[in-house]
This record gives sequence, structure tokens and C-alpha cells, in this order.
Amino acid sequence: MTVQKLVIVGEKQLKGETSVSGGKNSSLAIIPAALLADGPCTIENVPDIQDIHVFETILRSLGAEVSYQPAERLMVIDPRTVSSCTVSYDLARQLRASYYFMGALLGRLGEANVPLPGGCDIGARPIDQHRKAFTALGTQVSDTGGALALKGNPVGTRINFDLVTVGGTINAMLAAVRAKGNTVLSNAAREPHVVDVANFLNSIGARVRGAGTDTIRIEGRGHLRGGIYTVIPDQIETGTLMIAAAATRGDVVIRDTIPTHMEALTAKLLEMGVKVTTDDDVIRVQFGDIHRNLQISTQEYPGFPTDLQQPISALLTRAKGTSVVTENIFSNRFKHLQEMERMGALVRISGNVATIEGVTQLRGAQVSASDLRCGAALVIAGLMARGTTEVDHVEYIDRGYEQLEEKLNALGADITRTTVEE
Repeated sequence: MTVQKLVIVGEKQLKGETSVSGGKNSSLAIIPAALLADGPCTIENVPDIQDIHVFETILRSLGAEVSYQPAERLMVIDPRTVSSCTVSYDLARQLRASYYFMGALLGRLGEANVPLPGGCDIGARPIDQHRKAFTALGTQVSDTGGALALKGNPVGTRINFDLVTVGGTINAMLAAVRAKGNTVLSNAAREPHVVDVANFLNSIGARVRGAGTDTIRIEGRGHLRGGIYTVIPDQIETGTLMIAAAATRGDVVIRDTIPTHMEALTAKLLEMGVKVTTDDDVIRVQFGDIHRNLQISTQEYPGFPTDLQQPISALLTRAKGTSVVTENIFSNRFKHLQEMERMGALVRISGNVATIEGVTQLRGAQVSASDLRCGAALVIAGLMARGTTEVDHVEYIDRGYEQLEEKLNALGADITRTTVEE
């Protein structure tokens, strides 16, 4: 069996300009949302990543007509030929966001049969709040051995989530936009991609108000037209590039960003002594002072994002002093630190708290990515380390980052992708 790995020669300072691809999390919700339209939808700025290719296959299996042009970052979806309400297990298990086909198919056909999702192993991610929302909308929900079967045309209602859930919020929106009557979502998630999905739905004729706050109001519409929509830049790729620039003590200009989405990370980098300046859609990251230790606690947006906890904790392995990272969202998101111990990192993990004692130098080693953001964190560690680092299970990185090594190499990194026998 052949596998790919990244070989990184460390201690290369990143300098120059780069740009950010379209949002992974936005695209993976907007693409299923296009099934709700009564005409073709053109989605622009779609990243060329593995998860998008899986979604293309799912759309075709449902009967949709799809034209995907990865080089142009363009996908055209005509949902008028959709005839199936069933997503196959083999496709659904490949990624977490497959659950968005539940809300989309339910809203379009009044029926959905979607296996429980897969994706990265970063701890328990139950979908009980999704089930609660579908039930509240008047849908019959049953578990058919690893899949959820949904049946019944949604009827508007009031839904109060027991906890903040991005996936549950988006799925409820998808199911409710064509429901009979009005729906109110309370304790809703406020992440940028929740707002992006709402903006897409409004662009094709839906009536969604309040996205970006904890209360979203949806006026059900019987008809949604097709349209053209451009996905926002990827918040997590932006943050990963910012952290990579800081980690290599570089000077990098990052274009096609939304700086306001990055305020939680920017504040922490400034606290470390990194220089961060912004202008319109541009962020510049420069080494300013010795990297100081931090206290970080992940929270729902606008707090510090869990998806950037792994990349920034890689940076903290070389910060001056002791940093404490508390992971409040997922229960199994410190595997990257255990791998970095091979590289000389000093880490103590107790439950959901990691204590990181900064060291003066990391050394290259063979490490293994166990999930998407773990892979990005190990790449950042490799950029800092003396010598050569080999990161295997590159397929995780390919799921969510478009041409990550090419972008880093253009800034001065030395990263080679190789194929080896396992």
C-alpha cells in the first residue's frame, strides 16, 4: 500500500505574500443548501480539497446535475433532477459535514436517509441537538442502524438549543427555510460560516434574519430560486497561515481575508509579542519580540476557535515560559502534542488541559497526523524544528487545506510531498 507524507526541512523563515482559499466549513454547508433551490446554483470560491470532491460524488448519487471546475474554484449545481433521499454509508463516513444532507433533503423532499457522519477522531460530537431540531419541526426521526431516517414536511416552530451547536444551527436553518410557517432558533451558533450559509439562502430567496446573533428568525418560503454566490475566505486557513508566519519569525502578507473573523487569534498573537496589522482584506504578520507564553481557552465564536487550538499550541512549544491550553469543545484534541513530544516538546496533559513548557529548539522527527488540524499543527512544528520532519497521513491535511505545502513553499518553506510503501 502506498501512502503520501510531507518531508519538511525546518528553520526556514517565511516571507512574502499569499492568499486564502474559499471557506471549507462554509462550502460544505452551502453545497447541500443548494439542493433547496428550484433552479441551478453557481457557487464561487469553492476550495479544491478532498471533502469537496466527496460532496460532488454525493450530489451525483442523489440525482443532481453537477459541474465542478476545481481550477476555477467553481461548482454549478442543478437540484431539479434530485430523485433520491438516501446518502450512502461509504460516502457519509468520510467526513463530518455529510450530516448537512439531512436538513437539505428534508427541506426539499420531506424525507432523508443519511448515515451518521464520519470525519476526524477528535472526541465525541453527538448530533442530539440536530435530532431535537428535526423533531421540533414536526419530522419523524428514527435510527435505522447507524443512519437517521427523517420523514415529514417541516412546520415552523421555536427551537431552543440546549448548547451552542454550529452543525445543529445550520441543519435547522436548512430544514426550516422551506417549512410551512416561521421558525425561531434560540441559543444559535454565531460562527462566520453560519452567517455565510444564511446569506446564501437569502440570495436565493429565503428569509433568514439574525444570523451572527444567538437568535435566528426564519420565514418559511415555498419556493427558492437559483442564483450565484461567492463563499467567504477560510477562517481557519487564514489563522494557520498567520501562526506559521509567527512560528518561523517571518514577515508574511495574507490577502483575501476577513480580519474581523480573526480577532480572537490576532489578540493572542499580539499578546505573544507578534506584530499583526490589518487593512481591508489584508493581514500582515511580523516577528516583533520574543514569543511570550499564553493562556488559551477555546470557546464558540467569537471566542478562540477550537480549530486553531492545535496550530497555536504548536507555536507555544517554543514560547518563553509555561502556557496553558484548555480545550472546551472537543475531548480528544491533544494528540498533536503527544506527537510533538517526539520533537522535543515538553507537554503535560490532564483531561482537557495541556500545560506546555516552552523549549529553545524542536528537532525534526517522524510524526503522524491523526486528524485535519493535527496535521496542520505538525507542519508548523516541522517549520520550526531543526533538521527534517516527516509527517504521514497527509490525507487528513488534504481534506481541509488547499495546496498548503505549495503556499508555504512559495513563502520560503522547504516541503516535499513523497509517496512511500507502508
